[in-house]
Amino acid sequence: MNPRRRRIRHGKTGDTMKAYTIRWGRYALELGPRTRIMGILNVTPDSFSDGGRYLDAEAALRQGEALVAAGADILDVGGESTRPFAPEVPAEEEVRRVAPVIEALAGRIPVPISIDTTKAGVARRALDAGAAMINDISALQADVQMAPLAAERGVPVILMHMRGTPRTMQVDPVYEDVVAEIVAFLAEAVQRAQDAGIARERIIVDPGIGFGKTVTHNLQLIARLPEFAGLDVPLLVGPSRKAFIRKLLSEQPDEALPPDHPAVETGTQAVVAACALNGAHILRVHDVATTRRTLKLADALREVGRT
Repeated sequence: MNPRRRRIRHGKTGDTMKAYTIRWGRYALELGPRTRIMGILNVTPDSFSDGGRYLDAEAALRQGEALVAAGADILDVGGESTRPFAPEVPAEEEVRRVAPVIEALAGRIPVPISIDTTKAGVARRALDAGAAMINDISALQADVQMAPLAAERGVPVILMHMRGTPRTMQVDPVYEDVVAEIVAFLAEAVQRAQDAGIARERIIVDPGIGFGKTVTHNLQLIARLPEFAGLDVPLLVGPSRKAFIRKLLSEQPDEALPPDHPAVETGTQAVVAACALNGAHILRVHDVATTRRTLKLADALREVGRT
């Protein structure tokens, strides 16, 4: 067995959850014994949860430092909203938003910064500014230069499943078996990344909660996360304040609660715990401090299940 991978008994199902270590540059991420937290920093005017709040560079810097102080293991910086029906942002504008923030934060925080983009030009400028990971919601398909860039720089990449684009993904998404189809998609994405020269030990996958899925699809994905273990790469899940949580908690059947409603964070934390217990290695969230407390309990429960 690869000495950097050890098996952890999954406390709920009795299956095994693999642990991984990703090493690159000056960073090392131990994934498995403790569920890691990716803090979200949206430098955008229109993100669904906090759009406009951190568009100002100084506000973004303060928030980035606050997320790390609260316990974020990775900071994910994005300059283009990927909410449903969001308009596309030109690469030059995306760079203008993220590059100064990344450059300033890279010298102030000890954790790796991830650039959340589908554009190779934006990713390159972000890496030059100090980013150390690429989070591509298109799984390297939107820009043919993204995979060669990631391979050249030797940085970890996050490959996400999305049906269509942010402009089209929520228009009547249909699957015969949502989990099986997404596992197959991600297996192909991992192979495509490897074929482009990206080392397997630097690949992370994301089933894409809320990206071209109905409420039921999202619930099925979370309940069946152990089925992604066969991909043999770390698993990231991003459920934070997503519409399926806001719809399930709403008293109005055709309306979702607003993202800043107090009940939405409560619902997010319930899903965070379920994801951790079902095998997620990384949770991508807005509220790092609350998530850290939730994961202390979820990880303790999983640890008990190993004995």
